[in-house]
Amino acid sequence: MFESLPASAPDKILALNAAYREDPRSHKLDLGVGIYKDESGNTPIMRSVQTAQNRLLTEQKTKAYLGLDGDRIFNHLITQTALGEDYDTDRVRTMQTPGGSGALRILADVLSTARAHAGNRTDATIWVSDPTWANHAPILKAGGLTIKTYPYFDTKTGLVRFNAMMECLKKAPEGDIILLHGCCHNPTGANLTLEQWIELSKVLVSRNLFPFVDIAYQGFGDGLEEDVAGLRYLISQVPEMTIALSCSKNFGVYCDRVGAAIILSRNSAQASLAGSLMKSTARQNYSMPPNHGAATVRMILEDQELKTGWQQELESMRTRMLDLRTALTRALRLHSNSDQFDFLATQRGMFSRLPLSPDQIDWLRSEYGIYIIGDGRINIAGLPDNGPDGGLDKLALHIVNALNINIDR
Repeated sequence: MFESLPASAPDKILALNAAYREDPRSHKLDLGVGIYKDESGNTPIMRSVQTAQNRLLTEQKTKAYLGLDGDRIFNHLITQTALGEDYDTDRVRTMQTPGGSGALRILADVLSTARAHAGNRTDATIWVSDPTWANHAPILKAGGLTIKTYPYFDTKTGLVRFNAMMECLKKAPEGDIILLHGCCHNPTGANLTLEQWIELSKVLVSRNLFPFVDIAYQGFGDGLEEDVAGLRYLISQVPEMTIALSCSKNFGVYCDRVGAAIILSRNSAQASLAGSLMKSTARQNYSMPPNHGAATVRMILEDQELKTGWQQELESMRTRMLDLRTALTRALRLHSNSDQFDFLATQRGMFSRLPLSPDQIDWLRSEYGIYIIGDGRINIAGLPDNGPDGGLDKLALHIVNALNINIDR
């Protein structure tokens, strides 16, 4: 049965994580894996999450299935968190999913099915940013979508190539799907401004392009409300769109796999059709979603005291990452005697990309145990504090030295 199977290509991020675990050096540093870390290098359970979980254990009365769309109160509250309290419930349908990845796959399946039943065309093409999260293309392709890319990131300036992005999208065929990062772009940290979201909305509407927004880091950029300003403006302008939402980062419930798939349709009737298709797609893939993590998030969002505590914890995580960005930028400016890294301080979220070659990244790993993804992506939350041992300062020096080395292979 299995003897003729082709070997599957290993996931580069997971492979790097495995190599880090096997490295015996005590001074090793993991800047690859995409999880939040505190000052001690741990990924803690948020106090609000711990309190809600403890309450859930005492209050939960049954382990019965919730239904294909999951916890409906969670669905409403998490939709409010992203779309605002006055979102159009007639046109919106939300379904709880196993993480943001599950939402991406469900929505990809729904969109490819919807396109197959369209009268004017049967292909389903989705445009993703260059670069984008490494797992976007595999998930979307497995869901039946054809992948194309639009220019997004300027490696020299660390900024968004907005004009090039707009020129590309203006030429995209009518009806194509456009994947957008709602905030905190992964892997670059370079984000659209609200003014750019407004300009982008005009192009999407005029070209009849279909927006698909992936929002996995709300609250990690400029703030819980600020991070969805562009998304909310887009919703006010377009007739229909989809949104994949993840709670992994902003609630720290990584292993509990909490996400939501959201569909905005032209009217209530179309929303119901799309919602029904989401549920039947889930039934064919995994049937019912897991409950524990979503129930925990729901309890936080419906209890004002817990919600306030969560918002305060989230804000402290956000400001810590901003402080680390500023500190790294200063250290790199000091050791490089240049402003070539100043873009790091203007970016937002958990990630940024350093202008390092694969050989330079390998050198940092072999010489100093510094683990960085092959494209130069670093996890800002994984940076060391500049304590008595000068960890951040040393890291900056190593990075500058790597850039100045012509590695002979």
